[in-house]
Amino acid sequence: MASEIPIHDVIQRLLPETERFLSDLVRIPSISGEEDEAMEFLFYELQQLDLDVEKIDLSNQILEDPDYSDPVKGLNYDGRFNLRLCRPGKRNDRRILLNAHVDVVPPSEEMDDPWSGRIENGVLFGRGACDAKGQVATIHLVLAALEALRVNLRGGVLADLVVEEENGGNGTLAMIRNGVEADACIVLEPSDGKLYTSIRGAVWFRLVLSGKSGHSGQAGQTRSALLMARDAIGILEEYHDRLLRSSRGHELFDPYPNPMPITFGRLHAGNWPASAPSRAVIEGVLGLLPNKTKEEVCREMQQALVEKGDEYLTENFELSFMYRHDSSVLDPNHELPQALLRSARAADADIQVSGMTASCDAWFYNNQLNIPTVVCGPGSLKYAHSKDEQIELQEIARAAEVLVRLILHYCE
Repeated sequence: MASEIPIHDVIQRLLPETERFLSDLVRIPSISGEEDEAMEFLFYELQQLDLDVEKIDLSNQILEDPDYSDPVKGLNYDGRFNLRLCRPGKRNDRRILLNAHVDVVPPSEEMDDPWSGRIENGVLFGRGACDAKGQVATIHLVLAALEALRVNLRGGVLADLVVEEENGGNGTLAMIRNGVEADACIVLEPSDGKLYTSIRGAVWFRLVLSGKSGHSGQAGQTRSALLMARDAIGILEEYHDRLLRSSRGHELFDPYPNPMPITFGRLHAGNWPASAPSRAVIEGVLGLLPNKTKEEVCREMQQALVEKGDEYLTENFELSFMYRHDSSVLDPNHELPQALLRSARAADADIQVSGMTASCDAWFYNNQLNIPTVVCGPGSLKYAHSKDEQIELQEIARAAEVLVRLILHYCE
């Protein structure tokens, strides 16, 4: 069926509108927790297509969910919303779900005009260009192409456009709690030409250390929380090294030297150079592979600090977790990735199966709703969150063609 339809030509004809759509979207700042204007823009734009566009209201009840992530404190959810798009099929006996997030991380300090959405030589620049407003634009192009092709599918196509992926996936969490039924799911993230069937998990942690403050001339009577933080960092790095060694043997992750790093992103302690601080706070993230659950890693990090720290440290720390995602794993021989690979070949796109060394929202659909899920999308992670964030418009076109071919096969 797909081979008889000029899919490539239709997508190229629609690409200028996608360029306009993405440029306008990038111009709207949408840092996590501040996506309202961008979501209203999408609600209006998507209503111009022949599909159902539904606002899925959020509420502060999500704050009580055991999988809620809280690296950003004080967020309010009442009055905010996600979007669920639906292109019903004749029978809806096979439904495929797409997911992308609208929120972005704050601009890098070096960015002169992070919200420009400027285009140079077929490349669009700006915060969110590839992570993940370019993915949202890909979904828009897919749905516009299906409309232009006038196909009448038996199965349905759904899309979840969500807030707050960057600070833990709370938008997608709200969507799965709202409920959805689908036979396959593709979470769109910049994937460097790869099809991720295994996606590592992660825990974000906050470690508070309590020392004894005092003047620099009172040696022996103070206990610097900053030095305690130094020791704790060493203990957690040692735990990471043990965890990495025990996690080897996963074919899709073994090619990477360190597919599950530990990163210490914040350290705050003290307010005067000549005083030992009484409190230090470390915040960071530790990746995990499919041999471990998030609960096991949280427990083992606590245990490492108790067993490896000195007597004072072990009695004066508090470890908590702001974000806890398990790995998401789908057999590469499953029908979904195999169908995607065939669609990529038909579109002359080179896609290779691999393991994803970052965490994302895939595990919500795959693990909690048992919907077979993979991650794939245009763009490169090397540009995500960087001062040079960008995406090639032809990459969006290629990704859209692959997805349209997949849908025509999967939902025919």
